[in-house]
Amino acid sequence: MGKMDEIILVAPRTRVFQNETLAFNGVNSEEETINTIMKEIEEHFEQMRRGDAEENPDFKQPIPYVVIKREDEVYVYERLHGGGETRLHHKLSLGFGGHMNFIEGKNFAEILKENTDRELDEELSIQEADKLEMKTLGLINDDDNSVGRVHIGLLSALELSPGAHVEVKETDQISGKWMKASDLKKPEYFDRLETWSQFVVNILA
Repeated sequence: MGKMDEIILVAPRTRVFQNETLAFNGVNSEEETINTIMKEIEEHFEQMRRGDAEENPDFKQPIPYVVIKREDEVYVYERLHGGGETRLHHKLSLGFGGHMNFIEGKNFAEILKENTDRELDEELSIQEADKLEMKTLGLINDDDNSVGRVHIGLLSALELSPGAHVEVKETDQISGKWMKASDLKKPEYFDRLETWSQFVVNILA
């Protein structure tokens, strides 16, 4: 099965943004708005073939987007030529995650957690002595391009202790390193960040 034949979760845009009254661009960290949009996704999500969803702006694909933090550092990765998504080659990103798949017998919060955990486990090896702490940061939306119009990011941060060690698993496709969040605002790095990551840097640094 090709990746475009994968069956993923989507939610009607009219419900997600309540007929555009809640629409925004960038990162929204307002608790009331986050809760309302998440409730709409939870109550109205459905399943759709990914290839169809990518071409249908009437639906939003919820994407867990996890930033890995260690004090004032952020784990940054670059997609190499060996990876898919050629449009992202040489781009820098702060977010780990991906499309969500339905899990029978689970509520939306459980589905979100299992999909997020799966994505992190597939992409990263995290050696952490203390208990991992996941914090919700907000939602990401970008209607200024065709890719952003069909996705909504569920933004959270995984806070690690100072001595935590992180490595990417698919070293032929991705390279990763720690960087200070403030350095990511420098043009030589900021201009290479994919759009969602640019939004995130602006609230981290």
